[in-house]
Amino acid sequence: MGRTRSSSILKVEQVGVNSQEEDLDSAIYENVNAEWVNRKGAWLIHPALIFAGKMVIDTIPGMRQDISWFLVNLFYLGFSYLMFHWVMGIPFQSDQHAGVYDELTLWEQIDSGAQYTPAKKWLLMVPILLFLASTHYSEYNPWMFAINLTALIFVLIPKLPQLHRRRVRFMVDEDEPSNTGTPAAATPRSGSCTPTSAEFPEHRPSLDAVTAAHFEK
Repeated sequence: MGRTRSSSILKVEQVGVNSQEEDLDSAIYENVNAEWVNRKGAWLIHPALIFAGKMVIDTIPGMRQDISWFLVNLFYLGFSYLMFHWVMGIPFQSDQHAGVYDELTLWEQIDSGAQYTPAKKWLLMVPILLFLASTHYSEYNPWMFAINLTALIFVLIPKLPQLHRRRVRFMVDEDEPSNTGTPAAATPRSGSCTPTSAEFPEHRPSLDAVTAAHFEK
């Protein structure tokens, strides 16, 4: 039976199995790729990066405060999305965990996938506070507000528990079974065997002719 291809505009796929075997493989060694978010001083990295980026952008001649906060917000949200929701796997020691994290983003690795932990609440709150600050200093410009809000939504949606271990894909080709296919060759019915000479008497040599020819030589 053949297969045909059909395209789906939007498809949500689940990755990983989250079985007991995966839990055992992930518990053998500490996942240093995600554990750093719970270490002392790790939470201060985000406001430090935000204010450092703000100072760098303010050094541009003629930079206004509304544009400065607008750019800081977009740069942080873009960096946050790439870091926590785009890159998958771990960059080192992946063989120690038997490939458990190969299909998981950094956000899904944090706290072993647990939801609403203190670290995840902090990472959820930072982009919201930065969005509010950018909206305030941009004097509620409607265009800047619309762009900031769109960027914020793209960063917050992957953090929802409903999308844990799920991937939203667009224009996916799927294989579907087809009713028509390559015709199969005809096979002999059960119980049949290779035809013998007994089934074709016209081609069977006469025993008398063979005997007579033998003695004439």
